[in-house]
Amino acid sequence: MSHPSAHHLFHPANADAWATTVLSGVAHLGRQLAEVDGPSNGTAPELAAKLVADVDLDTPLNDTTAALEEMSRLYLDDAVWFHEPGYAAHLNCPVVIPALLAELYVSSVNSSLDTYDQSVGGTFIERHLIDWTAARIGFPETTADGIFTSGGTQTNLQALHLARGRVERRGLDRLRIFASADGHFSVQKAARLLGLGDDAVVCIPVDERHRMRPDLLRGALDRCLADGNVPMAVVATAGTTDFGAIDPLDRVADLCHTYATWFHVDAAYGGGLLASPRRRHLLSGIERADSVTVDYHKTWFQPVSASALIVRDTATLRHITWYADYLNPKDAAHPNQVDKSMQTTRRFDALKLWLTLRIMGPDLIGDYFDTVIDLAAEVHDAMVQCPDIELAAEPTLSTLVFRYRPRGADPATTDEVNTRIRAALFDSGRAMVASTKVDGEVWLKFTLLNPMATSRNILDIVDRVRVTGAEILTGAAR
Repeated sequence: MSHPSAHHLFHPANADAWATTVLSGVAHLGRQLAEVDGPSNGTAPELAAKLVADVDLDTPLNDTTAALEEMSRLYLDDAVWFHEPGYAAHLNCPVVIPALLAELYVSSVNSSLDTYDQSVGGTFIERHLIDWTAARIGFPETTADGIFTSGGTQTNLQALHLARGRVERRGLDRLRIFASADGHFSVQKAARLLGLGDDAVVCIPVDERHRMRPDLLRGALDRCLADGNVPMAVVATAGTTDFGAIDPLDRVADLCHTYATWFHVDAAYGGGLLASPRRRHLLSGIERADSVTVDYHKTWFQPVSASALIVRDTATLRHITWYADYLNPKDAAHPNQVDKSMQTTRRFDALKLWLTLRIMGPDLIGDYFDTVIDLAAEVHDAMVQCPDIELAAEPTLSTLVFRYRPRGADPATTDEVNTRIRAALFDSGRAMVASTKVDGEVWLKFTLLNPMATSRNILDIVDRVRVTGAEILTGAAR
């Protein structure tokens, strides 16, 4: 029987080749990083698509250097670099070095965290991190539990699945989920995937600070019961995507207790406050939740993916468990994480957070988040002085929603100009901002997650916005 060549496999016999290859990759990335000058190069989609489509995947290069050079042309040359101070668009963070070190081990060893006999110590590292996060939330030590997930969307889905498990015998068509009008779209997506339908999500209006209004939530819960429906869950948000708003968690918790409703807190963005030396109090009330979403790959500065679902009571995870003889034998001495997860095969992403905490400690991570929150406040105060910049709200965390709007500009023109400003900035490769809509109108958005960025860096982007907007208006007037 003939065997294919195995010199590409990670194996003791190939240790030298592995080290040489990895080090060549590190050197290549280091050279590329040194040449980065701006968050992107503004490559058009049609050009990026053609570069990739022209590659014949059936004909290997058989050369690492050539493959890395090709990868740069197809990917790194066009990549968006989140460490650049000109990047201020989405909830993407620069990542800490200890987590990158962990990635080497996560990928090379390739442990799978579904069963003990595929991970051993990894099982207990993940469990210890879950316990540690639960303690930071304030959940009872004797009952709290959880699982690492791929991201906030999956985490929210699993949390709502657990909530449905408590009441599903009441009829799926009668179940209702209540969430802030500014909450994440993954709540609606979860309702659809859980078979509840789009109408199952009841959006609660927000106040002037973009927080869910508890008085209107109470009214919606009363109407739900009066209509013969079942309040399945309330999702409060600790850090909305656009405004970084934190819903009044204690008041929402009171209502969930009164109406015997599952209380989920989506802290995908604001969860970094659990490590904050100065702002942990902003999450007051989160300890009363039944479940919490935490995205470590946002405000904990971890590489994608690293998220977790943390639950108050481990018994609620039974709604996700499926027994298979070959996978999860009932043996308490050899614990299996697959009993708690929507996934089966699952990366050891917990190792990234573990090495981060062991090398850096949580206070430094929390200080990074505090730094970008301070930055947003400082930039906001400077932008208020700009006569042609309009701000939608004061920042709670590290997002700023604003638009270019000279005095007297009409709404239709303002929408078009700001849309064009965003595109022009991306095309330039010098700055990247996001866009959203507030009351149907187009606004721009900064999401500041780079603790090395300065107010001058961000105000330089504001200057670009103003100059570009004026040029667009001047051209339109000709």
